[in-house]
Amino acid sequence: MLDLDKWQEIFETIRKNRLRTFLTAFSVAWGILFLVLFLGFANGLQNGVHEEFEGDAMNSIWVNGGKTSKAYNGMQPGRFIQFTDEDFELVRQNTQGVEHVASRNNMWHVGNITYKNETSSFGVMGCNSQYRYLENLELISGRFINEEDIKEERKVAVLGNQVVAQLFKDADPLGENILVEKIPFLVIGIFKDKGGDWDQRRLYIPISTGQKIFGQANRIHQIAMITTSIDADDAKKKETQLRKMLAERHSVAPDDIAGIRIHNNIEQFMMYRDLFSAINWIVWLVGILTVVSGIVGVGNIMTISVRERTKEIGIRKALGATPFSIVSLIMQEAIIITVVAGYFGLVLGVGILELLNVMVAQFGAEMGYFRDPGVHFTTAMIATGILILAGTIAGLIPAVKAASISPIAAIREE
Repeated sequence: MLDLDKWQEIFETIRKNRLRTFLTAFSVAWGILFLVLFLGFANGLQNGVHEEFEGDAMNSIWVNGGKTSKAYNGMQPGRFIQFTDEDFELVRQNTQGVEHVASRNNMWHVGNITYKNETSSFGVMGCNSQYRYLENLELISGRFINEEDIKEERKVAVLGNQVVAQLFKDADPLGENILVEKIPFLVIGIFKDKGGDWDQRRLYIPISTGQKIFGQANRIHQIAMITTSIDADDAKKKETQLRKMLAERHSVAPDDIAGIRIHNNIEQFMMYRDLFSAINWIVWLVGILTVVSGIVGVGNIMTISVRERTKEIGIRKALGATPFSIVSLIMQEAIIITVVAGYFGLVLGVGILELLNVMVAQFGAEMGYFRDPGVHFTTAMIATGILILAGTIAGLIPAVKAASISPIAAIREE
């Protein structure tokens, strides 16, 4: 049952020692506030990096031809390495443990897209049917390029969100014809790309069509693949295999990373994941140590409180108060101070993070690799549990000391 007398006594004790209680509570609230802010900012960084990776498949490897930096097999440095369809077939047929292998061409000299009276400049790329998985494209309507489109060199196009918004306004683009440098292409699909607005200002056409119409012969600019697993060691082996395979074909030194340029998304993702795992541990450690410093303050104030009330406690015991009632009185006071102060710090920290999110959304601030700082509900519950446990520990030692006071010695205390 609720003991109103005990609670009134607890609040009376707090009221009599306002300054001391406030300073102790402030140290606890400050510790929780910093724990929440540290965790929120760490999550913001992690979300930002994760969003950057969402633009492409996390378990992907991208290969581009570069410019040789070393002489090899009698050839001088400075050669530009140009991949072809044969390179793509070589990689596709000889690379194990991959789900999707794609090729892509950048149509740098192509960009003017027209629909009726609307004309604007967008990025045009030729690709095969597997490329949508490399870019993590989300089809909103229609379909993506398929193998029949490539085989028959069809003049079809898949448009990004921004292309549709600018050219078609509110009209439905599916089944409509657009002009790509005055050549008609049928719109077969619309996509959304998590990579951002720039990636959505693109349209994709079959790579074979682009090669034929825009004079690219059998040249390709990029080969990319998605591995069957996210494993840094396995990805490194595949990177080495790809470099060796393509270096031999183009007479590039095996260790010339400028000649065959490989971007290993898996390796970078694993590196960032380990980095943020370490950051989270450090944040929790620093935050908990900060909270502990506040808890020590609570323990100290309760020890002083017990010392000041020694005579009172002695009288209570002489009148029949049980050790449990003494212990519960002291511990409840410690828990109240800790939980109320800590909850205030928790709410303030969450409020600051939410305010930051609102400001970013309202004013459109660019924050680079920083997105949606905040704490999860589970984290908030863990922090609340830490508060209750800390308050219990803070009051335990003074409470046990109070319960062990001899009534006779306490009454004689001056």
